[in-house]
Amino acid sequence: MEHLSVTNAQKCILESVIKLDTETVRLEQSLGRVLAEDVRANRDQPPYDVSAMDGYALRSADLANVPATLAIIEDIKAGDMPTRIVLAGQCARIMTGAPVPEGADAVIRVEDTMAVSNNSVQINRTVKPGNDIRSLGENMRNGEIVLTSGTEITPGVIGILATVKRARLQVYRRPRVAVLSTGNELEDMDEPVDPNKIPNSNSYALMAQVQALGIEPALLGIARDDPAELAEYLQRGLKFDVLLVSGGSSVGVHDYVRPTMEALGVRMLFWRVAMKPGHPLAFGIKTSPASTNAVEAHAVQDAFVFGLPGNPVSSMVCFEQFVAPALRSMMGHPRLYRRTLAARLTHNIKHQPGRTEFIRVTLAKQEGGYAATSTGTQSSGVSLSMAKADGLLVVSSASNGLAAGEQVIVQLLDGTVFQDDVGFKE
Repeated sequence: MEHLSVTNAQKCILESVIKLDTETVRLEQSLGRVLAEDVRANRDQPPYDVSAMDGYALRSADLANVPATLAIIEDIKAGDMPTRIVLAGQCARIMTGAPVPEGADAVIRVEDTMAVSNNSVQINRTVKPGNDIRSLGENMRNGEIVLTSGTEITPGVIGILATVKRARLQVYRRPRVAVLSTGNELEDMDEPVDPNKIPNSNSYALMAQVQALGIEPALLGIARDDPAELAEYLQRGLKFDVLLVSGGSSVGVHDYVRPTMEALGVRMLFWRVAMKPGHPLAFGIKTSPASTNAVEAHAVQDAFVFGLPGNPVSSMVCFEQFVAPALRSMMGHPRLYRRTLAARLTHNIKHQPGRTEFIRVTLAKQEGGYAATSTGTQSSGVSLSMAKADGLLVVSSASNGLAAGEQVIVQLLDGTVFQDDVGFKE
């Protein structure tokens, strides 16, 4: 099988995964989820014309000649309803959010006035009708759709949901994700330090990457290089929506992951990508048998399997390029890819054409934008390079190298902002 480009591998994965079913959650538990229904306003908001400022509600026509002195007929606080009609030569003292009284067509800020007495005020400038008034229904109209299905629930969206008093809502389910590491050489967290072993950092780095997407994964531990033991662990992992298997997907004589998965009924769609780091990436699907029982059908959905490289950096880079977009797609997110930005390279970079390369870089703000600098050695085993990195500089597979001062594209690793497309060329 030929090595897929990064874009084609992403396309293959995203065309294979499915948006999950829906569930009902409380508003307090909905941050980061994706709406699976349209939400309508349950009232006009505001329900009447209200003041946008602390000041005085008045008739703009009374300010033809300023300064003008007006009689104060009442005080209106937020939550009060006006009791008087504003007539010529009159005004009402009003607070932000309070209803504008009948007869008034404008509000003037208190800063543009001067007190004359307890019952009168001097207005020092003219205003037009509608000044500093928020009109009835300006925010939303009763019955109109204010949030559409597919909207990511952010703090601002939660404010809207609270405004329309949606205490419970339909959202897309989060995928159930399992993480498994493989290899006799690995040492787990609860095992004594052995200088001849390699710490199982991949499981925990992948765990954190999954958690950053709002999903709490299951850590299955370490499967040793034994086909029977590996099959037992994989069968457990295939009960989840997504299984991330770290290590064992290369072509060495003791790399059992791929043949064992195939023996368990996993259909492998690809197992090589033209990228660096992360070349030995595999992706497959375990299709569950159809069921006529609705409960069983819900419980036996397809499992999507990612065979990630054993090298720590390769594993994390592959997660960013392939697993994260797939998980976000399954949760109903419209924006799947990490945000990218343009930066100026501070040094030369060598590159052999043929593979898309992802170089760990730090970013520094400079006049006119950002400067990108490599974190140092780009060995896929140096996990400190990921710990230090602000982003991944993308080098096109057609590039013969990059020169200092050249504009480059950097995929950000920090933050929760995603975008619609991948944002770089291979």
